[in-house]
Amino acid sequence: MQTLSFTLLQSQLYWEDKAANLAMFEKKILGIQERTEIVVLPEMFSTGFSMRPKTLAEEMSGETVSWMKRVAATKKIILTGSVIIKEEGHFYNRLLWVLPDGNLGYYDKRHRFAFAGEDQEYTAGHKRLIAQVKGWKINLQVCYDLRFPVWARQESKETPEYDVLLYVANWPERRSHPWRSLLTARAIENQSYVIGVNRVGEDGNGIYHSGDSMVVDALGNTLYHKKDEEDIHTIVLHKEPLMEVRERFPFWKDADNFKIVSNDGE
Repeated sequence: MQTLSFTLLQSQLYWEDKAANLAMFEKKILGIQERTEIVVLPEMFSTGFSMRPKTLAEEMSGETVSWMKRVAATKKIILTGSVIIKEEGHFYNRLLWVLPDGNLGYYDKRHRFAFAGEDQEYTAGHKRLIAQVKGWKINLQVCYDLRFPVWARQESKETPEYDVLLYVANWPERRSHPWRSLLTARAIENQSYVIGVNRVGEDGNGIYHSGDSMVVDALGNTLYHKKDEEDIHTIVLHKEPLMEVRERFPFWKDADNFKIVSNDGE
């Protein structure tokens, strides 16, 4: 059965300093020695979780997207992480999925963190993005989305619609227990691998982040977990044990039918 390798970059971020963050991440990415196919950066990796999009946002033709394309091509990887994007007068917390040939997909964060005012500065996305690589399907989501299980729920009763559920985040240490617990819950209820990549260190608002980046298998077993320290970790996921769990425990066939309706009626 096929394998898929991910490298998780748990890192401190320079507050609202794009040049410093891009230089730092480029050095780390180009220094990865293990064979890897997908490199995952945290949420708003070029700025930190800032509520100043009017100052920091870029268009899709801007510096950070161009940097992601160049690094993905140089390293021959898929590179993913979220950045602040301006498009048609709106600001988005946009997760980019950049292929080594320069093509890309994106997912705009659906659930904005109103507790920090994100809903006042950013426009919500309405469409999920499930990427495909080597026969694997990967559901891409951002931070606060983790608290809303319906948005991540496997929809099909014929066969699960994805194999990996991936979250990039700036999740504070003070709520690290929910982070770890919900990553594990999403893996169990969706019978999927779950990957969560978070930052470490204090941000410009004095909020500390403990990282706690994780990889969890479909039974809820923790395959990787790192707390408080910067870390670059490569993990190879195997399809065979995932398929065995789904065949032995085909719980998704008993799931409730549902339809997602957005708050604004779209």
